[in-house]
Amino acid sequence: MAPAKKRNVSSAKTTEQSVKTAKIDLNTKVESILESRKNANDVFDILEFLQSAKEKDVVNAVNACSKLFCTLLEKKELFLGKLPGEEEALSGGYSAEEKYRMFMRHRYNSCVEMLLEHLSHELHGVKESALCCLMKFAAGEGQHPLEDLDWSEHYSFPRELIQAVVKRLLSKTTDNSLMISRFQEFLEMEDVRYYVMSSIREDVGKVMDKNKGALVPIYQNNVFTLMSNISVPSQESELTNFMVKQEAKHDDWKVAKLNEHKRVFERMWLGFLKYKLPSNMYKKILVILHDSILPHMSKPTLMIDFLTAAYEVGGAISLLALNGLFVLIHQHNLDYPDFYKKLYNLLEPSVFHVKYRARFFHLANLFLSSSHLPVYLVAAFAKRLARLALTAPPTALFIVLPFIYNLIRRHPSCRVLIHKPSTEDEPLEDPYLMDEEDPAQCRALESSLWEIKTLQKHYHPDVAKAAMSINTPLSEKEDDISEVLEITTYELMERDLKQSQTKSVPLEFETATQLLKGGANVLGQHFCLD
Repeated sequence: MAPAKKRNVSSAKTTEQSVKTAKIDLNTKVESILESRKNANDVFDILEFLQSAKEKDVVNAVNACSKLFCTLLEKKELFLGKLPGEEEALSGGYSAEEKYRMFMRHRYNSCVEMLLEHLSHELHGVKESALCCLMKFAAGEGQHPLEDLDWSEHYSFPRELIQAVVKRLLSKTTDNSLMISRFQEFLEMEDVRYYVMSSIREDVGKVMDKNKGALVPIYQNNVFTLMSNISVPSQESELTNFMVKQEAKHDDWKVAKLNEHKRVFERMWLGFLKYKLPSNMYKKILVILHDSILPHMSKPTLMIDFLTAAYEVGGAISLLALNGLFVLIHQHNLDYPDFYKKLYNLLEPSVFHVKYRARFFHLANLFLSSSHLPVYLVAAFAKRLARLALTAPPTALFIVLPFIYNLIRRHPSCRVLIHKPSTEDEPLEDPYLMDEEDPAQCRALESSLWEIKTLQKHYHPDVAKAAMSINTPLSEKEDDISEVLEITTYELMERDLKQSQTKSVPLEFETATQLLKGGANVLGQHFCLD
């Protein structure tokens, strides 16, 4: 066994040494190319390493290309303008200087193409190195444009290179979440972010139109991941971090204007949202809509069609859609008269069992916090919740009961639901119409909260205790429901078990220490079998 180990160690050392040798060789070739144009053909050796099967060789080649071509860009030794084909460059009447620059420009283009292909490489290290190198090239092209620019009309920014990078990130077959996370660093630069947003919009239109709006799950997830990493500054004075400064004309550049950023951000999202989305994507978007999308749009009310369509989907998606609608109503003066009617109709037994239960009641509490709501509307919500409470689990009742009490505190006129005059001898029929969809027609104010009285005999002692609160005048201070929004059945049982362990409860029977201890005698000892 010992010789085998030595061979393995020797092999590992040889591999490590070869990598070091390759790295030194590549650096030497880069230096020789930059020192003398006679060594220009050495660039082929560097590009050959880019296609190696070994990760370290490829990463070293990427670093060598980065150093070589960034230097050539800075020295302006790459051909500027529309590049002739290689055969034309050799046969045409060009000077030796022009031929060299055309030759290196072709090699640069080949390098960029290989790096773009490496963005789909199976090894993350290769993908990350390629991405960073491409962004260095983008910065170099921005400072030293490869096209002759007319400064009266154009600005220097490598739009085509950024578009190509974005297209690779938005893969239709590979989940690029890690790569997009790495790319977020570059999205902090104003001009990069602006052109990335434009590129996303163009790419989504091409891909989705080609697929006739059909779902492309991996592609849509990549698009959403990239877009959700984009945030626009809130003030124009914050637009300071640019990859490319446009010299004296910088202030006239549309990328330096906040309104342009908001416009492109808005068009990007609207372009994505007009296509069919899976339900899980709806939820992801609606969860971040109110604080990560609407504030950055130039005209947030353009989202009304998307939010209305999302509400029609039903379930948790409807609830999350109402959150966006609420923001538009209160912050952007949107007229949406059916808002509370839609919220009222979301109150169904299933609301106590959905994943977004805590979020639902948090938002419902926010929506119903205004003291200017009509009494009939608040009474309808209180009554509907009380009726649903009859079949709700204890974890939900710890939310519902304080929720109802808070509604009554905010709207003292609703106290009539508690102090409804009646005679104990005559059973009264409840006039409340549970199946009525319009809260204005459900006759809640004619009813009472007898359901809470019923809950005073609930099997869970804490629920019964909470229901007893309605027997005494409610304090002016509202109950804080935030502490119970996330409570689960497991946590409830754990809490009850801990409480039972600390209490000494008098028992009228002998505790069994073992299941059916003593065989059949246990029944004879504790039960009369006659």
